[in-house]
Amino acid sequence: MAETCARPAILLVLHDVAPSTWADYRPFVEAVDRLGNIPMTWLVVPDFHRHDALDAYPQFCRILSERVARGDELALHGFFHRDDRSPPTTPRDWFMRRVYTHEGEFYELPFAVALSRLRAGIEVFRHHDWPLHGFVAPAWLMSDGTRQALRELPLSYTSDPRHFYHLPDFTRIDAPGLVWSARSPLRRGLSKLLSDHREQRWRQAPVLRLGLHPVDMRHGFSRDYWMTTLERLLADGRTPMTKINWLTQQRGQGERAA
Repeated sequence: MAETCARPAILLVLHDVAPSTWADYRPFVEAVDRLGNIPMTWLVVPDFHRHDALDAYPQFCRILSERVARGDELALHGFFHRDDRSPPTTPRDWFMRRVYTHEGEFYELPFAVALSRLRAGIEVFRHHDWPLHGFVAPAWLMSDGTRQALRELPLSYTSDPRHFYHLPDFTRIDAPGLVWSARSPLRRGLSKLLSDHREQRWRQAPVLRLGLHPVDMRHGFSRDYWMTTLERLLADGRTPMTKINWLTQQRGQGERAA
């Protein structure tokens, strides 16, 4: 058992999970399921872009419940996954909210609004009896008010592209990840080059995250990359895990070492 725990891990993470994105993900998820028992973490948006409320799609909610029963993890991924605040007023905010992404929902939310949306998301999970441990902000962008709100909620972790953070104290843990920008052929080509470089750089990392998005599934080049990379990392001996299971394992190892 100690030998198994010492093996490096791979975490397969599906971003922007919603009724309208399930058609993108479904063929890939079915292909992963055919590989065997590969647990995944699904980043679920309660009302994607304000037109995809989960409660309006009971069949999709049943699919998510079945994934939980199978051993997958569901995490809260914003609430609307859309930046609907007032227009940006500084060059930095304009870049972050109009060039980097239009979906940084929690980028500038004040404490009270962030807390309200987080609580609403938690309530959606409670309504469906889905265990909830983690929150991931859309585009990984969080305001100080969001961080303050997270300290007051019964959640175990949040993350950014290269780290996990234990809550409520935001203790940082290195957890590098690969992610693509797949909206154009140029972006897909550059993403492939960058991901190949980073994978080699992080070959010895104890954990590596694969962060997939629905747009990745719409192009054979990016979709095939993720499947080939997953299969290769599994063949290299990495253990597939959910985010919360890996974090729980790390905490247990730390307590035993202490």
